[in-house]
Amino acid sequence: MTTPLPLLRLAGAALFALALPCAHAAEGPHILVRFSAQARAQPVTGRVYVAVSRSNDAPPIEQTDITGVPLFGHDVTALAPGQTVAIEPGDSGAPLTSLRQLPAGDYWLQPFVNVYTEFRRADGHTVWLHMDQWEGQDFKHSPGNLYGKPVKVHYDPAAATPVTLVADRVIPPIPFPKDTPYVKRFRIKSELLSAWWGHPIWLGATVLLPRDYDKHPHLRYPVIYEQGHFSTAAPGGFDRAKSGFRDYWLADGTPRYIMVSLQHPSPYYDDSYAVNSANEGPYDDAIHQELLPEVEKRFRIIREPWARILEGGSTGGWIAMAQMLFHPDFYGGTFASCPDALDFRHHQVVNIYEDANAYWLDKGWVKVERPDTRQPDGNIEAMMKDENWYELAVGDHDRSGGQWDIWEAAFGPVGADGYPQRLWDKRTGVIDHEVARYWKAHFDLRHLLESQWATLGPKVTDKIHLYVGDADTYNLNMGVRAMDAFLKRARNPSFRGSVTYQPMAPHCWGPRGKELIDTVTRYLDSHAPAGADLTGWRY
Repeated sequence: MTTPLPLLRLAGAALFALALPCAHAAEGPHILVRFSAQARAQPVTGRVYVAVSRSNDAPPIEQTDITGVPLFGHDVTALAPGQTVAIEPGDSGAPLTSLRQLPAGDYWLQPFVNVYTEFRRADGHTVWLHMDQWEGQDFKHSPGNLYGKPVKVHYDPAAATPVTLVADRVIPPIPFPKDTPYVKRFRIKSELLSAWWGHPIWLGATVLLPRDYDKHPHLRYPVIYEQGHFSTAAPGGFDRAKSGFRDYWLADGTPRYIMVSLQHPSPYYDDSYAVNSANEGPYDDAIHQELLPEVEKRFRIIREPWARILEGGSTGGWIAMAQMLFHPDFYGGTFASCPDALDFRHHQVVNIYEDANAYWLDKGWVKVERPDTRQPDGNIEAMMKDENWYELAVGDHDRSGGQWDIWEAAFGPVGADGYPQRLWDKRTGVIDHEVARYWKAHFDLRHLLESQWATLGPKVTDKIHLYVGDADTYNLNMGVRAMDAFLKRARNPSFRGSVTYQPMAPHCWGPRGKELIDTVTRYLDSHAPAGADLTGWRY
């Protein structure tokens, strides 16, 4: 049921109100938004935004970010075409937390509508989330989402007639990239994930083949599984002309590998973190029981553990480390750069087990803000509250598609409402230590490795290779150091892998391109079992 705008004495205003019923009657400053039937004929359950900018050098929605231009969001349920919804002071915003903070002035305003999908999950919960359209959970560019052209207006919070914005355009589908002689792509419907989510869920792979692959039809190759954020670009930067990797990959004398990047976006993020999760379902099972067998069936990969290598950076660095610990008998080695927190005593700069608040340190007479990102020289670019409040403006219930939200979805328990249970209050930063204990038991990799070293150690002691800049932009070097501290004191067996630091290097330092291939090749030469083919794929 909708509530119409109050009828005004002026006939024209009354006709306006009757023609455009409002989904919520607003008090105080507000901006009205609707979408046209030409853009979408069906009602929308999702989130409606207004982006505000003083310039139109780029569309205002593109200028929103952690420290970007103001963005305000409002959830809607079954909003019909032509029906008006009010963005009002109680709605979350960032970096202005409320519309009350937006002063009168001349602005470019842009409406945007993020469309949600209903998921009736196998765990009994029904949730509404944005279904990835193979854009990598990027709401600003997701096919099917709606937007309007930026409009220059004079905004006055006290005006009798509020500004009305119309989203009358729809983002078109993204064409699936075409194969080339060296780069092959495919998608499969995951039966495991589709059954869990109650909705079709797709997995994919982008495969980079070695030079002369077709000329050696009986030869099999070692594989490097590249972990990381969603992308259908060729692994290793092969498609990037300036990287120089293409020339190296095709040159004489280069060891020949198959490189594979995996696509597993979830309804929460561009990447599932490749784990079996209470909130995301059996992504780990789906990857290892459905996707990787399909990769190894379609392409001539040596199907032995020694020939399967993991690598990745940041999100991919965490996945490369986690997959080694969760599947120590399947992979032969991991080369993980700048990984996300390997020890949740260093969840960036937060100790989730002991700290009271993620945003502020209470010093008694003063509260000190916690930093989120930094430059190598120590200058701070954003604070913890900034990124978290931006995510809250983009979507509540961990629906922002942002970094802090996916960690809660991937690592945390399910809340009573079916959405992830918060590690900390998104507005205040107060930490829930019961949730923190769940994180520790399931996904604190340092804790898991240390507590299971007697059984895991013999399987992974020489397979783990970590890299990080000691001035990492997100302070991820501290989680690596905590892992390193354990590995240095590990016994029976002692650690025989490596941890490498680069002084003053920011995020994300580690071996890439030729350096990575050379490093992996030296590793295989010294770790492959007796009788393994170490020469056939070097032509």
